[in-house]
Amino acid sequence: MLNRRDFLKSASAFAGVSAMTGLAGVANAASAANGHVVVVGGGYGGATAAKYLRMWSNGSVKVTLIERESTFISCPISNLVIGGIKDMAYITTSYDNLSSKWGIEVIHDEVVGIDVDKREIRLAKGDTVSYDRAVLSPGIDFMPDDIEGLAGNEDSIPHAWKAGAQTVILRKQLEDMPAGGVFAMHIPKVPYRCPPGPYERACLVANYLKDHKPGSKVMILDSNPEIQSKKGLFTRAYEGQYQDIIEYVPNSTLVSVDAATRTAELDFSEIKADVLNVIQPMRAGRLVDFLGVELINERWVDVDWLTMEAKGVPNIHVLGDATFPAPTMPKSGHMANQHAKVAAAAILNMLAGQAPNPTPVVMNTCYSFVDSQNVVHVASVHQYNAERQTFLPVEGAGGVSAAANRLEGGYALDWAQNIWADMLA
Repeated sequence: MLNRRDFLKSASAFAGVSAMTGLAGVANAASAANGHVVVVGGGYGGATAAKYLRMWSNGSVKVTLIERESTFISCPISNLVIGGIKDMAYITTSYDNLSSKWGIEVIHDEVVGIDVDKREIRLAKGDTVSYDRAVLSPGIDFMPDDIEGLAGNEDSIPHAWKAGAQTVILRKQLEDMPAGGVFAMHIPKVPYRCPPGPYERACLVANYLKDHKPGSKVMILDSNPEIQSKKGLFTRAYEGQYQDIIEYVPNSTLVSVDAATRTAELDFSEIKADVLNVIQPMRAGRLVDFLGVELINERWVDVDWLTMEAKGVPNIHVLGDATFPAPTMPKSGHMANQHAKVAAAAILNMLAGQAPNPTPVVMNTCYSFVDSQNVVHVASVHQYNAERQTFLPVEGAGGVSAAANRLEGGYALDWAQNIWADMLA
C-alpha cells in the first residue's frame, strides 16, 4: 500500500489516471468500436469523456462535444481567485486541443431538447445532432426559489459556485468591503457540489480580510449540524489562526434574504452583512429534465454505476455532480473525471458488442487551502460491488492530512495543472 507521501505525489501527478478505473478489455474493444457519441457539457466529466473516447478508440469513434461556454473555467481552485491569490486566467483553459489534437467536433451551443427514441439532440441555433450513444455531464443547477427573495438577485447576493462571472462578482464585493465589515456565507444541506469547498472559502476570505480589511468578520451559516468534510482540520484553522475572524454557526436554516440590505433571515435570527454569499440549494443540471425520468429526491439522476447509463433511458450516460452519489462518494471535479473514464470504457466495449468491465475502481482526491500556502487533503478509493450494484469505499485506502502544510500546497497546484491537462491537453 502507498504511504501518505507517495499517495499524494501519485494523486497530484496523475490526477486519476486511467489505470485506476480498472479498464480491462478497452484495448481489445477499441479496434472494433465505431459509431457517434455526443457529449453534452465540457466540464470535468464531459471534456474527459470526449477526449478518452477518441484516445482509447484510436480515433475510430466519432465524438461531438456540445458546450455552451467558449472556454473551460474550473470551479476547483476558484476560491483562490476569490481570496486574491490567483486570477481568472489561471483557472481558464481553451477547448482548442480537443478539436485540433483529438479530432473532436466542438459545438458551442445550448441543448433545447433530447429525443431519446430518435436519438437526437436539438440545439438552440436550430441544428439537430444524432447519436448512437450520448453522455450528459450537466453539472448542477440552483434552486433559488427555495429561499424567499433570492431569485433574480444573484448578482447582489452571489453564490460563486459556478466559476466565471459569479467568481468575479464575489471577488469585487470583497475588494469593496469596508474594514470592520461582515462577510456572511450560507451553506445548503448536503448533498451539494464540493463538500469542503465552503469551508475552504471561509478560510481564504478570512486570510484576505486579515491582511486587507482589519477588524472584519466571517460568519459561516451552515444548514448542516456540523462541518461536512475535513472537520477536524477546518476546526483547527477556525479556532487557531482565524479565531478572531471566523464564527461558525451550525443548524442555520436560511428562510429569506433582503438583497437591498444584504440581510439573511434565519429560523431564529437575522444577520446583516456587507457581503452576503448564499450557496444555493442544488440539483442536477436541468438538461436532465429532457430525459423524462423521475429524479431521486426530485434532484439527482439514478445511474447504473457499471456503465454510468441513466436508469430508464437507454443509450444515455450521465456523469458527475448530476448523479445521485454512491455511498461516501463526493460530488467533486476529480470524481467527475473518474466517472467519465468508467463511462468511456463501458461505451467503447458496448459499441464493440462486448460487456463492460465488471470491476471498475475509481479514486478521489480533494485539496483545500486554509491560507495562501498551507493545504489539507482528503482522498478515497471506491470499488464497484456487483452484489450491491454500486461503488463502495475501499477500507484503509486514502485518508486525510494530519495537519495543514506547505508541501501539500505544491501538490494541490500540481493536481490542478495535471487534471486540466488530462481533460483538455
